[in-house]
Amino acid sequence: MEMIWESIKHAYAYLAVIPIIPFTIILFGYGAYIQDRKKAFRLAMDVSTALLIGCVAVLFDELFNSRFGIYGILLFMLLGGGLLGNAQFRKRGAVDAKKIFRTIWRLSFFTMSVLYIVFMCIGIGKMFLTA
Repeated sequence: MEMIWESIKHAYAYLAVIPIIPFTIILFGYGAYIQDRKKAFRLAMDVSTALLIGCVAVLFDELFNSRFGIYGILLFMLLGGGLLGNAQFRKRGAVDAKKIFRTIWRLSFFTMSVLYIVFMCIGIGKMFLTA
């Protein structure tokens, strides 16, 4: 059982290092299979978000010498969900948790993509300047 977890951990690490690769594979592979580019793009975003969250958390921890990366990301996602839920409740009188989760998850994709690029540039620059 431990060997399976190690394999999963290594596969996740390899895919998370460059998240554009699994995004592209899912986008074109699944898109060719179902012939619906919009649905394939959404699936690619959803899968890549999980990879980006882990990668950005590790980059944050390494750059700022902390262990708050994943907790900070989850905190902002929960705060965003709470704010969206409050706005939805005020507007409609009810909360659709599935819609809020999907919205936060997809907004996280864009946020994590920007943070990934920024943190990678900072990390590469830091590596060249300190070497």
